[in-house]
Amino acid sequence: MSAPPRPAATSREAGATSTSPAGNGSRLGRAALAHPVRALLAVYVVSRLVVLAAMWVAATWFQNPAGVGHLDPTVGDLIGLWDSEWYERIANQGYPVPLPADPTTGKLTYSAWAFYPLFPFLVKGLTILGVPFTVGAVALNLVLGAVGVMLIWMLFSHALSADPRPGRDRLALVAACLWCFYPATGVMLKAYTEPLAIVLVAFSLLQLMNRRYAAVAALAVPLAFTRGVAAAMGCAVLIHLVVRVREERRAGVAPVHGQRGTAALMVLVTGLSGLAWPVVVGVVSGIPTAFLDVQEAWGQRPGAGPFALWLQWAWEGHGLAGVVVLVALWGTYIALVLGRHGRWLPVEVRAWAVAYPLYLFAVVRPITSMWRFLLLDFPVAALLASVAMRTSTGERIVTHWRWRVAVLLVPVLLGLVWWTCALLPWTPWSSRPP
Repeated sequence: MSAPPRPAATSREAGATSTSPAGNGSRLGRAALAHPVRALLAVYVVSRLVVLAAMWVAATWFQNPAGVGHLDPTVGDLIGLWDSEWYERIANQGYPVPLPADPTTGKLTYSAWAFYPLFPFLVKGLTILGVPFTVGAVALNLVLGAVGVMLIWMLFSHALSADPRPGRDRLALVAACLWCFYPATGVMLKAYTEPLAIVLVAFSLLQLMNRRYAAVAALAVPLAFTRGVAAAMGCAVLIHLVVRVREERRAGVAPVHGQRGTAALMVLVTGLSGLAWPVVVGVVSGIPTAFLDVQEAWGQRPGAGPFALWLQWAWEGHGLAGVVVLVALWGTYIALVLGRHGRWLPVEVRAWAVAYPLYLFAVVRPITSMWRFLLLDFPVAALLASVAMRTSTGERIVTHWRWRVAVLLVPVLLGLVWWTCALLPWTPWSSRPP
């Protein structure tokens, strides 16, 4: 049976933009709102050109020749560095069996098994057609990045399960554009899994908001072999169901009527998806804990306990002040998500905004790769857009929001250049992974 009908709403329901002081806007702004897909694609293309320029600066002035093996580093060298090499190895050679182990201790050492298989196998399909791995990976990620931007905009525009807010269309469009310039967005021009993960996560949340539970369950399968985010997605699923049950009980409607089977399937598959790749690694290797052992060889220490490594890092670096600052930053972020700057977002997006970074900080040690991991925390862009564009009460968009967004873009772009130049180059004796 189909789900009971939901109240009709669109992204323009929460007070048309024309009713706000900022509603008239410039001709360019009106054109962007009238044709948001074109506007987003244009901004996305500009952001890719900005990233390429930053990578050229990094290759020309920051990449040590020793890291690439010749005296004239290029943008192509930076595209192929770091995890890109591992994904290319997986695409060309598969996963090593038996798993590499230290000959002295017998413990599993670092290997390709720490990396999820869907992305390299998709690129492998292109290489079979004669496309070089790097070319195929970059082309695929360019397309996936564009799709991801569209899906993120659709999520921000979604008015169901969100507080009504004037100017939602403009907020959503600006937020999606801001996300294109996230400092670590350079990985979306490399053979990395972020663009594929973003598409799967955003599409899953969109299907969840539309109560297409079978689709969410189906998407959980490829997501399980792309990134380890099942715990965060599971939180979003559970919060969605709790909110729906509460609302339907208040309305005197049988909770989840006609969809209890697909809802149960969604919960089950989403929960089990987090075990899929570790189980595969365990079965192939014959060692049940092989995946965790390989992760430990790469530096992860899940046995230390949730958040322990971050608190230890803050304490060892700056003592009590470091811990206080870390906790304060977290408190500020959660207050933004749950407060007026986050309430215009659907509850499922806010659930992801809290669950995903919490999950990261609980299980990942303090490493510079956290910058790119947080690329999937796209609701941050919506919070920034809200802070920059709206009044203190959040009731309307301020008339001078363009200047405020322009000012916000300055540190964002500086962060993009810093990340690209500081982390993307590789020097054999002194580097931090992006």
